[in-house]
Amino acid sequence: MTERYRPRPVFDPGIGGEERALLAAAPERLVPACLPAPAPPRLRTATVAARLVWIPAFALFYGVLPGGWLRVCFVASLDDDELVGGAVRWGRLPVLAMMLTPALQVVLLLLGQVEAAVVLAAASFTAWVAGALRYVREPAAARAAREHHGRYLLPADFDQPASGLLVRAQRAVDGVLGSRSHCAGLLDDINNSVVLPRQEYAIADALAEHTRLRRERRAQRPERLSPHVLALLEPQDRALDLSVRSVTGRIEALEAYARRAGEADDAYHEAGVLQELPEQNARYRDLLASTVGDAMAGEEIRGMAEDARRAELALRERVAGAVRAGHELDPPLSSRRGR
Repeated sequence: MTERYRPRPVFDPGIGGEERALLAAAPERLVPACLPAPAPPRLRTATVAARLVWIPAFALFYGVLPGGWLRVCFVASLDDDELVGGAVRWGRLPVLAMMLTPALQVVLLLLGQVEAAVVLAAASFTAWVAGALRYVREPAAARAAREHHGRYLLPADFDQPASGLLVRAQRAVDGVLGSRSHCAGLLDDINNSVVLPRQEYAIADALAEHTRLRRERRAQRPERLSPHVLALLEPQDRALDLSVRSVTGRIEALEAYARRAGEADDAYHEAGVLQELPEQNARYRDLLASTVGDAMAGEEIRGMAEDARRAELALRERVAGAVRAGHELDPPLSSRRGR
């Protein structure tokens, strides 16, 4: 499947914004709905034993001992950018604590505050253990991909006919949401940012089901079935064809909506051009008055003044037409949900 006809992943709008952002940012974690859901992570005995050793060692090195200073000296001696990045990957606060804690402990010991130094070391050790435990949990993106499996659809969930239809729907959605008339608020009454993603997912969900049914039918090897059995399967084929036509009609309605939004864009652009005409005409009148004779200038200036008046009237008419085009755009898919 070429990139031109490859649909983008589609997410159920019911998934929360943060979760949806996690999924979109980690496409390698996503598993097609046509495949089994990812298994939850399993802790093996060897893994638990290893963590019981290395997490305390890690916390001791960075939270109690001068591991931060040793690391900086090591990095400086090797002049390795990757090591520098590794030293600060936890953020500024942990790195600052890693550098200052040993120094504060030494100061406290020199001042004879042994108990305070021990308390500081224990607190630092506990904090680094807690921080390490956060990083050994299942990654948030992997958890979201597992928990929401089946509520996002990937290119692998669609065969070629379904992919072609979904690409058409996505282009229509992008055409509306990317239009200047939508960005300018001329189409706000239709609430495109909410309605269109829902329609995109509903269409994708139907197309994924069509793909599953077609794959099941191919697995049945129709060429090996008797005419009697094929006759029994004909109602299923007719139901699938009817559903495909219905979804195609919904996509065509989306495309018609996108064309109307494009027409509103053209009117919006022309309105902007017309809005600049009065000022431009004034500049041209000044140019004409300063370069031609009085008699000719007077006649031309009067003509341009009349043109400016007509331009202002046309501007108001075109802006009103653009607004009407936006308000009259029928959100056809919202009324077709039951088809």
